[in-house]
Amino acid sequence: MLPKITTRWRITRISDGTAALQEDDIATEYPLTVRLGVEEFATIVCSPTDLEEMTIGFLASEGVIRSASEIKELRIDEERGFVYVELMHEESTSKDDYARRFIGSCCGKSRQFYFQNDVRTARTSMSRTTITPAECTSLMRLLQSSSSEFKLTGGVHNAALCTPTELIAVRADIGRHNALDKLFGYALQQRLPITDKIIAFSGRLSSEVVLKAAKIGVGVMLSKSAPTDLALKLAGDLGITCVGFIRGSEMNVYTHSHRIATEGA
Repeated sequence: MLPKITTRWRITRISDGTAALQEDDIATEYPLTVRLGVEEFATIVCSPTDLEEMTIGFLASEGVIRSASEIKELRIDEERGFVYVELMHEESTSKDDYARRFIGSCCGKSRQFYFQNDVRTARTSMSRTTITPAECTSLMRLLQSSSSEFKLTGGVHNAALCTPTELIAVRADIGRHNALDKLFGYALQQRLPITDKIIAFSGRLSSEVVLKAAKIGVGVMLSKSAPTDLALKLAGDLGITCVGFIRGSEMNVYTHSHRIATEGA
């Protein structure tokens, strides 16, 4: 049985110099080891929800599969923290393309992604989708109000697959990359057309996040937070529109601004 996405923790709450014992909701970390056939592929530290979607999205983003139909069997051992995957075909990609690594839930270099499979699976966006600033603001507001886990813990990232006017699917995880993999897996399972879709995201637009968006196939990334310079360089090369610091009616459009429908500028 999977652990809950949050756990209760006894804390000392200090307010105005006064201490009181309370219980607080804390985000759960769950290590999940992915095995491909008889081989261990990677261990992902994640939130214990939507694990099948996350595994499918992760394998697709790594270039192991291109569709969910390539998976013959996917079985999750919740108690031991393993997911066993059998493919319809023998894995033909050289294992040298995937340096076995520990994939953490934290930021920065805890996750390596400069591998040959990234070059193969990150697609240049040809999306013709446009969105207005008001729609950007509305989607971010909907995303922020949709996550009960974030309201409880403040310790998870939220990501949503959207049209310009509505959220299609929302996923949460302690790892920003895991939340995106869950969306990718959802889209693959539902055979959802993706090039006209948008991703709304709660966290920083890092290079890893932009690479994930390129692998999923969307052309617009929205965030309430800041980007990094490498993320913007990648977004420029990959044809992805990055919009950050969406707060109220204000926002910064960093790349491919032609998809943001404004009257001026």
